[in-house]
Amino acid sequence: MKKTVVFYQVPLLLLSVYLSVGGCSKKTTLRSEKTIDSPKREFRAAWVATVDNIDWPSGKNLSTNTQKAEFVRILDRQQELGINAAMVQVRAAADAFYARGTEPWSEWLTGTQGKSPDPYYDPMTFMIEESHKRNIEFHAWLNLSRGTHKAAKSIADNHITKTHPEWFFLYDKHLLFNLGIPEVREYIIDVVRNIAKFYDVDGIHFDDYFYPYTVVDQRINDDEAFRKYGKGFANVDDWRRFNVDETIKGIAAAIKAEKPRVKFGISPFSVWRNASVDPLGSETQGGQTSYDNLYADTRKWFQEGLIDYIAPQIYFTIEFDKVPYKTMTDWWVNQSAERHIYVGHGTYRVGTTERDKAWAMPNQIPRQVRYNRSKKGVNGSIFYNTSSLFKNNLGVADSLKTLNKHPALTPTMPWKDNVPPNAPEKVTVKRASDIGIVVTWKAPEIASRDGEEIHKWVIYRFDNNEMMNLENTKNIIAIMPNTGLLSYLDTTTKKDKSYVYLVTALDRLQNESAPSNQVQVK
Repeated sequence: MKKTVVFYQVPLLLLSVYLSVGGCSKKTTLRSEKTIDSPKREFRAAWVATVDNIDWPSGKNLSTNTQKAEFVRILDRQQELGINAAMVQVRAAADAFYARGTEPWSEWLTGTQGKSPDPYYDPMTFMIEESHKRNIEFHAWLNLSRGTHKAAKSIADNHITKTHPEWFFLYDKHLLFNLGIPEVREYIIDVVRNIAKFYDVDGIHFDDYFYPYTVVDQRINDDEAFRKYGKGFANVDDWRRFNVDETIKGIAAAIKAEKPRVKFGISPFSVWRNASVDPLGSETQGGQTSYDNLYADTRKWFQEGLIDYIAPQIYFTIEFDKVPYKTMTDWWVNQSAERHIYVGHGTYRVGTTERDKAWAMPNQIPRQVRYNRSKKGVNGSIFYNTSSLFKNNLGVADSLKTLNKHPALTPTMPWKDNVPPNAPEKVTVKRASDIGIVVTWKAPEIASRDGEEIHKWVIYRFDNNEMMNLENTKNIIAIMPNTGLLSYLDTTTKKDKSYVYLVTALDRLQNESAPSNQVQVK
């Protein structure tokens, strides 16, 4: 049965009947140490794919209420599994799952491209609000390269492929943006800038599609653009990599200028280059690589800090001989960048044995997650995709729920913000025999160094005389959005036990304050 955490505003009349308890007679020593089994800081996410209705909505032409109900069920299930971030595809093929943009509504939302939801609503606003209610970050996932998808059945008259057909080339039945045209790059950058400006997103996220994966008998038709814009480049490959670099640089700059707190991340194919062609590459045998096939120098973006996190799609088993999971993870860690690594896991492959029999191992994904936690430099995991995760093949969701049995804060990004809030003040506790224990506190003054509002509260509980380790997340009993409510009702206590409570504050990027005063209840 799902355990629901409820935040209560405690009426003053009810408080008056509680038995008052004094503060601690002595302070308990605070400890801070890392725990691998359940780290306090870990990015735990799942991709929600909308293209071709892979994850959400479950079909075209669903009512607004059905769409909302389906997404709420996704978030509730993610919350049960300990996930703290949702990567939601809001732009699948130069279309939109949001209202405040220039691109037409997605066919996979309403059945016909350009048709608005009925009754009208803004899906992204709704999804962000529902995510934040559950302490889940919302990262807007955009596909960068697609103008049209071969599974689409409709194209709106105002779609960019019709208003600017010269911006695209046809490849494997897709119309793809020609990134060698400067106006194309500016168009994509403006799409991102618009989202950062109008939506309360926590992150902007791109997948692995830049130039297309190589398909036999297909060629990229960008000769004219290369002749026009490729002067000074020795070959078309270097020029294409330059085009992708310029796009990523422009996106990073636009996000920083519009809303600096928004995280920027990319999830590329795992192999940058093989060591067989470049000594800087990994000891792998990747058939295609980001650098050579997709013209994406992902290693450079990571090392130069153009992005805040990289999420390489290491959709392979630990036993796979050509791209072993541990080998690929270690290679990314060894790139020594001051940015985060969130490994992408292929949960959609669990239970499939056609290409790799090791996916029949029920402990394959749990072993990968534990390996991540053992590696300094790996900051979390993202699972593809939501539907496959929820199917629970070989008990993968059950395993994840066990691995994530305690909550985790997302990792901090000191290059974006390193100023913590001030500590909460005047924590008090009161016991009511039939209800539980009420914890109240006073909001501190806003930190003068950055003037940032407090975003969340963290309530810790310890057994009396327990060594107080703030890194042990079993002691976190609640993470509350700061809605103005300065009390929490703990209904999980026992009447005959004594506890110690304290509270901390988080800002938007989850910098944590010093702890408040400690208060004991007997």
